[in-house]
Amino acid sequence: MINVFQPSLGNEELEIIKSTFQSNWTGKGKINAQFETELADKFNSKKEHFVSVNSCTTGMFAVFKQILNEGDEVILPSISFVGAANAILENKGVLKFCDVDYRTLNPTIEDILKEYTDKTKAVIIIHYGGYPMRDIQKLIDFCKEKNIYLIEDNACSPFSKVNNVSCGTLTDFGVWSFDSMKILVTGDGGLIYSKDLDAGKQIEKQLFFGLKTKSGLSNTVNDRWWEFDIDCAGGNSIMNDISSAIGVAQLKKVDSFIAKRKEITNIYNEEFKNLDWLLTTPELEHGNESSYYFYWIQTAYRDQLAKYLRSNDIYSTFRYYPLHLVPYYNCNKDFPMATKVSNETLCIPLHQSLSESEVQKVIESIKSFKP
Repeated sequence: MINVFQPSLGNEELEIIKSTFQSNWTGKGKINAQFETELADKFNSKKEHFVSVNSCTTGMFAVFKQILNEGDEVILPSISFVGAANAILENKGVLKFCDVDYRTLNPTIEDILKEYTDKTKAVIIIHYGGYPMRDIQKLIDFCKEKNIYLIEDNACSPFSKVNNVSCGTLTDFGVWSFDSMKILVTGDGGLIYSKDLDAGKQIEKQLFFGLKTKSGLSNTVNDRWWEFDIDCAGGNSIMNDISSAIGVAQLKKVDSFIAKRKEITNIYNEEFKNLDWLLTTPELEHGNESSYYFYWIQTAYRDQLAKYLRSNDIYSTFRYYPLHLVPYYNCNKDFPMATKVSNETLCIPLHQSLSESEVQKVIESIKSFKP
């Protein structure tokens, strides 16, 4: 079966894990600090704005614990991952879904403004499939004017850019995912960006028992180094040196991963452009760069095509099922474009491990499908 997502792991990752074992420390330590620093450098930012975490969803929970009060409304595109919605509800916020653009699967600023009220505390965007939201600067300006937090769920777009600024650092908060389906993988893991350093420090304490001082070998005091203090009831959601070591090795390869994904995207675009029953992934807005996480096609024959591909040992899927259609969220409002998207969009294989023959098999199978 040709996978729709697949990590690329090799000897480099094994070697750095081996050296981590030999250090006699596998918890959060020097390798984790190295990974955070190298990520910050990659994003052309400073390490003090970042803290690693055990998953993107945990990061979302931590951000909303920091900014939400009971009854605050958060606008979230219906085409989003369930973790963001759950984080809002768990922190006693009110979910306000919005519709999306049919082609990009990102919301437009008009979609967001339709759901804005004087109770709106935050807006989330996801840069669907690695493609930055169009006209994002207008949304940034609006949120600043209204004193609303703007948050990037950057799981889809870890190395995307807008006018050479890394997605995830464009707004008040950004959250990344490094799970096993992503471009850069660490097994599980994530990253939080906070523009405000004080908020970031408080989030970091939440993630590790609420500690405001360190104990043991990390403590800088000469006497009674086992003593410590806390200033909040935090948990333990850190990223360890084993996961971070994998990330350090992966970070050295990620540019080549993205280049391969871009190459495959361009091949798909060229091969599918004359199929009158199918739409390809849309072009990027000028000045934007993608990390090419998804390649999506759109057709009225989506379900039939997906079954046909699976019969040919090609896995495809749709991300993300509209949250306004999930009964648990009890949404009594219709979002027609999100619903249409969910019935006509298909994500096909796109990852750096695809061989030339596998890419050609995907192309030939789609071209041979009879709608």
